[in-house]
Amino acid sequence: MVRHVLCFILVLLYVCSGHAQSTDILRVEYTMLPKNDSEIQVARWRFLFNLPIKVTTDQYLVAGAEYNQIDVDNSGTLPFDGSELKRLHVIDFNLGYIFKWNPDWRFVGIVSPRLASNFVEGIEARDVKLNLTASFWKEKMDAEKPFRLVLGLTYNSATGLPFPLPLVNYYRRVHPDWGYVLGIPKSSLRYFFNDRHMLETALFLDGYFVNIQNDILLDDGGIGSSISLSAVVGAAEYQYKITKRLSFYGIAGYAFFQNGLLRDDKRNNVYVLNKKGNIYFRTGLKVSIF
Repeated sequence: MVRHVLCFILVLLYVCSGHAQSTDILRVEYTMLPKNDSEIQVARWRFLFNLPIKVTTDQYLVAGAEYNQIDVDNSGTLPFDGSELKRLHVIDFNLGYIFKWNPDWRFVGIVSPRLASNFVEGIEARDVKLNLTASFWKEKMDAEKPFRLVLGLTYNSATGLPFPLPLVNYYRRVHPDWGYVLGIPKSSLRYFFNDRHMLETALFLDGYFVNIQNDILLDDGGIGSSISLSAVVGAAEYQYKITKRLSFYGIAGYAFFQNGLLRDDKRNNVYVLNKKGNIYFRTGLKVSIF
């Protein structure tokens, strides 16, 4: 029971934050988008930790944290001082609570305070964001064709939208060798060679939204107060289980839509950093509950 509860909360944390779908206790990951015609390279290190806490028989907490360091190499190609953009930081603190709503459904609430900034002047009010999620979860993993369904609402202050957005995520194992995921920010088709080797083709979203503490003055009078990247990626992933819990994975694909922007304090676009497609690489190690 604890394993399935933790699995769901971590999957839901992924859906809310836009990161890799996982049931991870620990994860170390490196992502690279090399230079393209825009002459901008983006690299990201990610470190994640989650701890499950049993409250009662049907109530659980999951406390965790995640750190992302994003390095933006512009090599002096920008028409302004790009030193403020070279190193960005995103820190999430996650607290999830789950209880049994009825025999078929469980309710989950998640609060995720976030710090997203270049931190050149310590911590400022604009660095602080908040993600909130409320959802219902149903699954039958011991059925002939196991499935998991998540329905809910999620609010992410980094999007700039003053209302919650719908959350839908559906997983089904249609065959011992095949399974699929339908949802946002990731949909995929999985093939299991055996208990150790898995190949996945996926379509997913990636990106970030980070405050720039020392605003950037542009030649046209615009002021850059934050930097954002949105990407739609098609990729193939190979995963190898080194042990029952420890796995290595590698992802190679193409970000066929990529939008890197400077924004002002009202989130309006003031400068386009990158709108070209790009190859995409990710690799890492993770310790999972499965």
